[in-house]
Amino acid sequence: MFALRWGEGGEAWEWRRQLRAWEEEMLRECQTLLLTIFLQAHSVDRWQWRPDPVMGYSVRGAYELLTSHVSVSMDDADILIWHPRVPLKVSIFAWRLLRDRLPTKINLVTRGVLSSTAHSCVFGCGEAESAHHLFISCSTVGSLWDLVRSCIGIPLVDFTTLRDHFVQFASSAGGSHGHRSFLQLIWLACVWVVWTERNHRLFTGSVDTPHILLDKIKLFSFRWLKSTNVTLAYNYHSWWSSPMICLGFV
Repeated sequence: MFALRWGEGGEAWEWRRQLRAWEEEMLRECQTLLLTIFLQAHSVDRWQWRPDPVMGYSVRGAYELLTSHVSVSMDDADILIWHPRVPLKVSIFAWRLLRDRLPTKINLVTRGVLSSTAHSCVFGCGEAESAHHLFISCSTVGSLWDLVRSCIGIPLVDFTTLRDHFVQFASSAGGSHGHRSFLQLIWLACVWVVWTERNHRLFTGSVDTPHILLDKIKLFSFRWLKSTNVTLAYNYHSWWSSPMICLGFV
């Protein structure tokens, strides 16, 4: 890859086939992590096992490291991310989000990938791009949440963390398990659309308005439900105008 050049436009990033959408997302994350790495042609590469730099890596050492951690019981938010009608990659993304393991700019600055001055939110609000800010506090994303709540008719949720926001959003309409399952799916669609929009703005310069992002949330949620529920009688136009009526919640 070094010989082929992995900078922008380098041949190291050419593929034998066209990448799928989810592969392009992973590729952009990889390219972001490599932005500040410079290989030396005459230097020898080496790996270092940080838990034991003297003896190095061993299977026993890795096992002891993993089993020494106290297991944390799953809370409500951890359970909610695994929705049967949501693609697995979206649930895994939500799992990373709730543990603050996404490559947000703040996390990349912490890891030394970006400089300390390159932490501004990609939506242009001037704030540092942490996970909480990007998905909740940003003014652009906040207006998107307002549109979503208005569309499905639920009240403003009371929260302090991303986990609280997820749990409160999923239970904000009260009622049956079906209500909660639907709002759970909508929340996952929202954060997925926000993250893809963030990456599009960062890597391609494209900009969508909150209303366009709302349309994408409706489209994703309709596709997810339709793919696992072939008896869903309504078309996308009906879903776009009144999803709650389509599901019989109104």
